[in-house]
Amino acid sequence: MSILSGKNILLGVSAGIAAYKTASLVRLFIKAGANIKVVMTPASKEFITPLTLSTLSKNPVHSSFTDDQDDNAIWNNHVDLALWADLFLIAPATANTLSKMSNGTSDNLLLAAYLSAKCPVYFAPAMDLDMYKHPSTLRSFKLLKSFGNMIIPAASGELASGLIGEGRMAEPEDIVSFIERSVLGQLPLHGKKILITAGPTFEAIDPVRFIGNHSSGKMGFELAKTSANLGAEVTLVTGPTHQKVSHSLINVLPVTSAKEMYDEVHKYFKNVDVAILSAAVADYKPKQVASQKIKKKDKTLTLELEKTRDILASLGEIKQKQLLVGFALETNNELENAKAKLKKKNLNLIVLNSLNDKGAGFKGDTNKVTLLDDKNNITEYKLKSKSEVAVDILNEIIKQLNA
Repeated sequence: MSILSGKNILLGVSAGIAAYKTASLVRLFIKAGANIKVVMTPASKEFITPLTLSTLSKNPVHSSFTDDQDDNAIWNNHVDLALWADLFLIAPATANTLSKMSNGTSDNLLLAAYLSAKCPVYFAPAMDLDMYKHPSTLRSFKLLKSFGNMIIPAASGELASGLIGEGRMAEPEDIVSFIERSVLGQLPLHGKKILITAGPTFEAIDPVRFIGNHSSGKMGFELAKTSANLGAEVTLVTGPTHQKVSHSLINVLPVTSAKEMYDEVHKYFKNVDVAILSAAVADYKPKQVASQKIKKKDKTLTLELEKTRDILASLGEIKQKQLLVGFALETNNELENAKAKLKKKNLNLIVLNSLNDKGAGFKGDTNKVTLLDDKNNITEYKLKSKSEVAVDILNEIIKQLNA
């Protein structure tokens, strides 16, 4: 998954030969998981057809305020287009269009949408060498950047005129990479490294049997996705689970036992800013693991269990700069037990949920949590989806990081 997944991107196409590259650009945005709408200047249709871009974007393409071919045409609302967008990219951005943008001219739908945009605006210039260097074009660049618009610099190469130099529109892959880096840099957890544990652990009895629990890993995976979508680089150590995640900022490390999870967590902990331990780690494991499958001979079977190493407590003992977050799943004396765990294990924040709350706990898609921090603040939340709970938890973590 790209950082652009789920983003609404409005692509403005002006009349330059580089408009043919917008077909590839749209496909790359779609591949990244973005939603695309295209608005064209009337003259740009001489370089690439609206049908091509409509087919690739899976949305109607607009180039005028009304559809000239429709006797009952409705207004193509430039304000709605602009407000729909999470970001607005104008590529190619010709000298003519850039001049109009910088001067507030609004003589076509693309320009009207630009003047209505409240989202970040990017532009990728495309023009001949002398036009690119002309004082009026440089003035347009300067003005647009002063408006907060972001220029995607043109590349050097062979131009349509036959000249070689600066002015060639950046390649579609480079444009997408530029925007991904820009979006990432604006996110609140950009530059932060977060370690997350998820799921259960399985402790072997023999080669075919194990001691486990009902944890699905859903909460941990939602925390990982939310962290990555907020710009963090995530290491997700997960026990056996059916949950899946694919994101460019998430490194998934599957483990099985509590010992394996302990080892992986300690390998990465010293280099992270935040550790969120949401895994349901087994408290006990068989003292002896049978090398062969235990045969069903007797009416009873006695297993001697020993404690597993407490991963959360071990991190609390060695933490330095890290913000350490734990979970407490309780069935009685919930607040008292959570407060005791918070202090005993040297945590900054603990997420309490109770099996007495309907809709909370393992396997389900919802959770009801209370957050307790090391400053004696207690915040109770209503029942929410686990994705929403992840947002609440990460918002609290961001607040603590910024404190």
